[in-house]
Amino acid sequence: MKVVTFGELMLRLAPNGYLRFVQSNQLEATFGGAEANVAVSLANYGADVDFVTKLPAHEVGQAAVNSLRQFGVNTSNIVRGGDRVGIYYCEKGASQRPSKVIYDRAGSAIATAKKGDFDWDKIFDGADWFHFTGITPALSPETAEICIEACKKAKEKGITISADLNFRKKLWSREQANKTMSELCKYIDVCIANEEDAKDVFGIEAENTDIDSGKLNREGYISVAKQLTDRFNFRNVAITLRESISANDNNWSAMLYSGKEKKAYFSRKYAMHIVDRVGGGDSFGGGLIYALRSGYDEQKAIEFAVAASCLKHSVEGDYNMVSVAEVNALAGGSGSGRVQR
Repeated sequence: MKVVTFGELMLRLAPNGYLRFVQSNQLEATFGGAEANVAVSLANYGADVDFVTKLPAHEVGQAAVNSLRQFGVNTSNIVRGGDRVGIYYCEKGASQRPSKVIYDRAGSAIATAKKGDFDWDKIFDGADWFHFTGITPALSPETAEICIEACKKAKEKGITISADLNFRKKLWSREQANKTMSELCKYIDVCIANEEDAKDVFGIEAENTDIDSGKLNREGYISVAKQLTDRFNFRNVAITLRESISANDNNWSAMLYSGKEKKAYFSRKYAMHIVDRVGGGDSFGGGLIYALRSGYDEQKAIEFAVAASCLKHSVEGDYNMVSVAEVNALAGGSGSGRVQR
């Protein structure tokens, strides 16, 4: 059986190291995107995974496809067409200066895709899990319709559906997100969110929490997960808990709520020194999907997902290039960073 992920794969342009956009005369070109990042994580864990999108048939589009193939992601269901690959510019923050992302993705191939571009019956053949994020339906009204069509087909086939809310205010308004994600959440089994998503998309907020100060209240997040579950009948709700000390140093943990048991499971907390934050949430999603598909119980699943994401923060670029053994070693308590010989 395989996992299918659906979304946009973008060209990432970034200054070297911690240089700012205005002082760099070179930009490093790599590729990334929320659902593609999840696909690469799963492929590195040995899972059979397909990434679905639409990319131009020109050389830059092919380079994007090749960036997935090298990690073993199946790209045979990627539709070729359209005129441009979406671009995002990433400036890494340091100390108290935050990271910055600038999008140049309007009119990209996937944003101009049509429902007829994707044969979901064929795409879902042999699949047991489908994953997307709130970024994909935000790209255009048509991609929102494509997501709904895909979810309906996946549900018909008995496929588990997961989604990361991933609210992006630069792509759509809170009102648009609420309307569209409320419809999509009818089909979702596993919902992934962070401290802000539930508030931004559904107006559900954890009490006594200030994300800017890093003060988090566990009971508040249990309440958020319970409210989401009561509203949409989710099987699980996962909420990542990031305590930002600076752009370089964060505390990182997460909670997994079981809709069946009405119980919350919290992971251990990691004090991270960050190399590259982008893709951190996606690596959490990839780890969670792997763990749940592997039959891990809730506690083991959330520990695996958080450890996977912790390791991603030490890896340059969008993709999380770590193995199951490395994740298990960290989840098991080996986090000193000593040389492995």
